[in-house]
Amino acid sequence: MRILDELKGCRTIGISGHENPDGDCAGACLAMALFLKKAMPEARTDVFLEELRPELYRNIPGAEKVKTDFTSDVDSYDAFIVLDSACDRIAGAGDMFLRAAKTINIDHHISNPGSAMVNYINGGSSSACELVYEVIDQDLLDREIAQALYTGMVTDTGCFRFSNTSQKTMETAGKLISFGFDFPRIVREVYFEKTWIQQKVLGKALMKSKSMLGGRCIVSRLNQECIRSLGGVGKDVEGIVSALVSTTGADCSIFAHERPSGEWRVSLRSNQYVNVAAIAEVYGGGGHIRASGCTIGTDRDITFCLMKMVEMAGEQLKAMEA
Repeated sequence: MRILDELKGCRTIGISGHENPDGDCAGACLAMALFLKKAMPEARTDVFLEELRPELYRNIPGAEKVKTDFTSDVDSYDAFIVLDSACDRIAGAGDMFLRAAKTINIDHHISNPGSAMVNYINGGSSSACELVYEVIDQDLLDREIAQALYTGMVTDTGCFRFSNTSQKTMETAGKLISFGFDFPRIVREVYFEKTWIQQKVLGKALMKSKSMLGGRCIVSRLNQECIRSLGGVGKDVEGIVSALVSTTGADCSIFAHERPSGEWRVSLRSNQYVNVAAIAEVYGGGGHIRASGCTIGTDRDITFCLMKMVEMAGEQLKAMEA
């Protein structure tokens, strides 16, 4: 795919991604917007995302122009691009997507059914940012676009530690850092640094964690009361599931946190053997083989659901060893 071929004649373009945008989602959306403003200066490009975490806002160029209120005076966009998400998971931009004359979906989640008019879904790619790099005209890359893409790639590859990192991923990252932005600072601020409250929330999750399946699955959960008692909010649980799966001997981790609505957001990670996407899909979620998530509604027992997830992970491990 070449994105400019898909956008010929478009005068208004909307861009959005999934709720609670991470670095890959925000980086992909803003890199695309920066590129289109450069390649199609006559066109209007709007980005709709929920509020970005401070470390992303500081490190992704163009973040100050994101429309977090999801309002627009454009009745129907000529094209609407959804990045790093299935088209039904784009927070407050759903109606704008449905009214658009042309819809485009670019994503790397294997569970994405590809429900736009034009779909570019590659589950083998490390990140949505790597896919954006593929579809834009690379001769128009500049420092700001490169920095946005690099930030997203760092996020979704765990600083290039996860198994979704390929030779192509590293080659792309190398080309991006050649533009001269401060990439060590991005890695430090976006991936490693935590606020004192985030550290306390992480500590509580670790203290409450349980070792299951003989140490091969680490499980933890935090309810709203616990998170609030530490001065935290939902975004302060970022990274906990990755900390759990880094336990020696663990192959997978499951972390659930309660939302103000009473729903539970469950994140799953795997190091090598467990396909956590298959587990998440049972509960209406999805993602990647090694990183997925789902939401458990208020009508279901979270304890029972977590135990079933552990059971499914155990069945996969037994089948692998047979």
